[in-house]
Amino acid sequence: MYSGSSDGETHEAAQRKIPPASSMLWVRNLRRFIGSGAGLGSEALMELETKRILLNIFKEKQKKAAEAGTIPSFYKKKPEEGSISHRVQRLAKYRFLKKQSDLLLNADDLDAMWVCLRENCVIDDATGAEKMNYEDFCHIASVCTEQIGPKCRRFFSPSNFMKFEKDEQGRIAILPFYLYVMRTVSLTQARIDMSELDEDSDGFLQPHEMEAYIRGLIPNLAQLRDMPAAFVQMYCRIAAHKFFFFCDPHRRGKACIKKVLLSNCLQELMELHQESEEEVTDTEQAENWFSLTSAQRICDMFLALDKDANGTLSKQELREYADGTLTEIFIERVFDEHVRRGRSGGGNSREMDFESFLDFVLALENKDTPEGLTYLFRCLDLHGRGFLTTADIHSLFRDVHQKWIDGGNYELCIEDVRDEIWDMVKPADPLRITLADLLGCKQGGTVASMLIDVRGFWAHDNRENLLQEEEEPEEE
Repeated sequence: MYSGSSDGETHEAAQRKIPPASSMLWVRNLRRFIGSGAGLGSEALMELETKRILLNIFKEKQKKAAEAGTIPSFYKKKPEEGSISHRVQRLAKYRFLKKQSDLLLNADDLDAMWVCLRENCVIDDATGAEKMNYEDFCHIASVCTEQIGPKCRRFFSPSNFMKFEKDEQGRIAILPFYLYVMRTVSLTQARIDMSELDEDSDGFLQPHEMEAYIRGLIPNLAQLRDMPAAFVQMYCRIAAHKFFFFCDPHRRGKACIKKVLLSNCLQELMELHQESEEEVTDTEQAENWFSLTSAQRICDMFLALDKDANGTLSKQELREYADGTLTEIFIERVFDEHVRRGRSGGGNSREMDFESFLDFVLALENKDTPEGLTYLFRCLDLHGRGFLTTADIHSLFRDVHQKWIDGGNYELCIEDVRDEIWDMVKPADPLRITLADLLGCKQGGTVASMLIDVRGFWAHDNRENLLQEEEEPEEE
């Protein structure tokens, strides 16, 4: 038998026989040999060099962070054109967008989904509408997945079913659901197309990128297929400008892609898919900014005003806009606020270029929108104080009053018109009208028309007769 004491003595003896590693000569020599790097291979040397570089980078970042204090870094320099980083970024973006595009339903898939919806729905006895309950919804999802593929499965989620209005039996109509699918696919495809044109991948489109997107849509829009080739560039310029008027309010020269997708401009542009001879009247074409008729009207209008054919409009030339019904003071304020000074011809020389003319027309034709009213309010704010007083209203309406009298109309009392405007707006401060007041009263466009255009005041003064004339054809 072995006792515990003998085990302890044996262990102590073994410790005395084995010297510590640091005292061994071969260990010291091996450490010295490896530390010099002479005994390492090329891969080990590369690993050491990599660690050294990374350590230096880490120390440098720590030093910069200590010097910067608590201010975080918010700017990263974009990779240079043609660099490896730039190429990798472009390739990654292309592969990502290609993957997203492959997940979309194409035209054949949408047609197949519509067939599945109609074949597996029920007819409402009361309205004759085609509807489906949640069980039908799940069954149609399975059928569509088998016929089309798993890419349509995401449209048949329970949350999507709950988005639609249900009848007393818990059924939804198939048409709104199908239109929802089509719109989702259309907007997703539009975002992919815009992202492909976004050269710096910052989520914004510059004017030439927006024009390129519109140029790519022209062959697919029924009402633009016959556009003369010589007019395509000008059309894209006019069409793109409306997107920037509404989606770039601060005039930074770039429009957010998300904002473009959610804007009414894109919906108005997509209306040109309809066949003009069957579904769209001439009036609707003229009212749509993106129609070929409207674009040609804008060009003809500018050329007719440009008497000296120098490519810009002077104050005198712009006064002929809309048959000369705009007031002198408004034209002056437009040039003060929205027209850049010319580089030649003296410090006071100002001419309105085509881009500024497009802003001018868009503001006058969209006075009821926040963007249009903001443009006009800067002109109405004679002293740049951010509000209008009774004296401002009197000064602005004086020119309208003079044109009104020159037109052979009855005598007006400017104070009565001023009080009427105050009653229409009902400003928060009874002594001044702000842009927020005009936007909040929902009659800001009418008020602006009354102060800048004698024809706009005439329309307000005869609003009851005009309303009656519009209702009479409906009664017939």
